[in-house]
Amino acid sequence: MTRRIPLEKKVLSENDRLAAELALRFGEADVFVVNLMSSPGAGKTSLLEETAKRLGSRLSLAAVEGDLATDRDAERLRKAGLPARQINTGRGCHLNAAQVTEAVVAFDLAALDVLFIENVGNLVCPAAFYLGEHRRVVVSSTPEGDDKPVKYPVAFHSADCVVLNKMDLVEAAGFSLEAFRRFVRGVAPRAPILELSCRTGAGLETWLDWLTAEREAARTAAHTPE
Repeated sequence: MTRRIPLEKKVLSENDRLAAELALRFGEADVFVVNLMSSPGAGKTSLLEETAKRLGSRLSLAAVEGDLATDRDAERLRKAGLPARQINTGRGCHLNAAQVTEAVVAFDLAALDVLFIENVGNLVCPAAFYLGEHRRVVVSSTPEGDDKPVKYPVAFHSADCVVLNKMDLVEAAGFSLEAFRRFVRGVAPRAPILELSCRTGAGLETWLDWLTAEREAARTAAHTPE
């Protein structure tokens, strides 16, 4: 008879313990942390490149970059002026708190305003792992289809914001905005949906406005006595 060992609970418990320690470190450093999740190719890296170009002169930004292999995306971010630390997970489908703990040693957290954690391209595993972040953002794109929220409800349900990228391809992709918005509302009724195109720049100001407003909200909450 095969004996099943409940490892998942242990793994998540240890991750949550380390993530809580990360959250304390982030709070002490007064750095706002955003965990970006998406399927491969949705445009997380492009979003960060454009964010760095538009916001880098006003805020101190950095990123932890997760991929199975190579440092291609980290190099893209560095070229855009965004300091980045690469994590290669091999066969791992997500980042965990232990990996992020090691990666952030490369940064002076107290000197940062915003730290982005660009998770591995996957809409399943990353949703289960808290990384000490203040906000979770799910990036989707029009060529992926308008039904992503109902296919991957756990990821979208955990989102504080949903970014819909590649709006310039809506018609070519046969994408239904009405259906996508309805599907998001079904699993994440309070998450704002920001529709934009990293390629054309249309709608990017709404993302920058959301990011700066949420950073201020998190800082206010952290400094308000209970």
